[in-house]
Amino acid sequence: MKQELYPIEGGRLHRKDNVEAISSLEGLAAAMESGKTLEAVAAVCTRDLSIGVDLGGVRGVIPREEAVLAVGEGTVKDIAVITRVGKPVCFKVKSITEDSCGRPLVLLSRREAQLECLRNYVLTLRPGDVIPARITHMEQFGA
Repeated sequence: MKQELYPIEGGRLHRKDNVEAISSLEGLAAAMESGKTLEAVAAVCTRDLSIGVDLGGVRGVIPREEAVLAVGEGTVKDIAVITRVGKPVCFKVKSITEDSCGRPLVLLSRREAQLECLRNYVLTLRPGDVIPARITHMEQFGA
């Protein structure tokens, strides 16, 4: 079922395969090679609005331009990035390099994971389909 391939954010977080993949450089490299979507908790939002993710002691970074898939008018509001801190974020591993001190640095893309879900799941939905969802807040115009 497609919704199992594209669970809501938080749905992969404690799955054994996800935990194993984010716990080692080897697991992250394998996910990068296969194009697998992983998930971890966003630990920090930096001054340049990148999202920092702790990957089992290895630093992961989602650059601002990779933090959110821009839809509609095509711009990403800062609040859409900032509010991810402390919450699960899905991502694709884009590269594994080293920072200026020689420590591993993993570049991630949440946008690519969202784009894959959009193409392979959301755009295939038809009227009457029931999907799992989580209401995170209410506004005057709806949930």
